[in-house]
Amino acid sequence: MELERIVIDPEIMGGKPVIKGTRITVELILRLLAEGLTVEEILEDYPHLTDEDIRAALLYASKVLEIEEVYPLR
Repeated sequence: MELERIVIDPEIMGGKPVIKGTRITVELILRLLAEGLTVEEILEDYPHLTDEDIRAALLYASKVLEIEEVYPLR
């Protein structure tokens, strides 16, 4: 399962979700994609990452947002 690639350890990056075996946060991957980098460019800049790692970061973010509760302002 792709989510097994994401780990949370208080000893690594202050407990932020990271790609297993790295100090690369899910947040960084999402930011790079939001800034317009392609998956290929990210993999070029971070050669120890894989396409599966990028997909795992996206899946993790979607799962976090899936359970987020939104309270509309009126």
